[in-house]
Amino acid sequence: MDTEPLPPTNTLDQAVSVFEPLRRRLFGIAYRVLGSVVEAEDVVQEVWLRWQRTDRSVVVNPSAFLTSTTTRLAVNVAQSARARRETYIGPWLPEPIDTSMDPEVGAERAEAVEMALLLLLERLNPTERAAYVLREAFDYPYEQIAAILRLSPVNVRKIVSRARKHLSDGHRETVSTAEHRRLLETFVAAARKGDIASLESLLTPDVVSVSDGNGIQGAARVPVLGRARVIHLAAAGAAKHYWRDAEVAVVDVNGRAGIMLYLDGKPLILMTLAASPEGIHQLMWVWTPSKISAFLGSRHRSTSALAPPT
Repeated sequence: MDTEPLPPTNTLDQAVSVFEPLRRRLFGIAYRVLGSVVEAEDVVQEVWLRWQRTDRSVVVNPSAFLTSTTTRLAVNVAQSARARRETYIGPWLPEPIDTSMDPEVGAERAEAVEMALLLLLERLNPTERAAYVLREAFDYPYEQIAAILRLSPVNVRKIVSRARKHLSDGHRETVSTAEHRRLLETFVAAARKGDIASLESLLTPDVVSVSDGNGIQGAARVPVLGRARVIHLAAAGAAKHYWRDAEVAVVDVNGRAGIMLYLDGKPLILMTLAASPEGIHQLMWVWTPSKISAFLGSRHRSTSALAPPT
């Protein structure tokens, strides 16, 4: 929450000293609104450039100023992204981020960055998403969210309430981090062996497998629904190179364990899952090379340098 005004800043060094401690939070806001590492980084970089050009001596609360600028830019980018995704081939998944170096991604509530929830956030329009993220992930007061989004506090309360209700329809109770990892490793072991009985015990009857490939060969262009079909897909993969010949590495994906499949030393597929006490109910496969590259690059995001002054 941006409740304490920071002292006005005049020199570039002072500008950096204000901006740098807030950068992770600004990225966390933009990433949740956009579901894209690359776009979130671009937004934060643009905010930094604007902060350099701003007459900082008249900014009473730099933290609130930077949060507002980040949120509004992210909403604008999200609005244009919706149109771009209409031409996307097959299912779209959020761009995953490696949280091993930065577990909370600047969040007050780290669970709000999980892949399954980010995918649910796509059901909301950009303004609804921003209001929900600011309230639920970062605990901003309604009055401040209203000022950021240029809406009334009453309207913001209604938006957040509707968003919660809308998301609750698709949200399930999640398992612990340790249980998530156990289920992931058990699933991978069963899939590599083509162990149908083990797969049946792991998956819920209504499990869905979603592959983001944007037309790449091998990625399913529609979600695969139901335990029998998902088992067939997983078991069939046991006879293919991406299970038989690939090296499997456990990675940290949006605060949860996932796997990266490497073939001939090159990253091929990133996979994570969502699970409830009833079992695994969602498998998410990222095939798109640009998203895998963004994931690998995100490991260095927290230490990347700011752009030089312009």
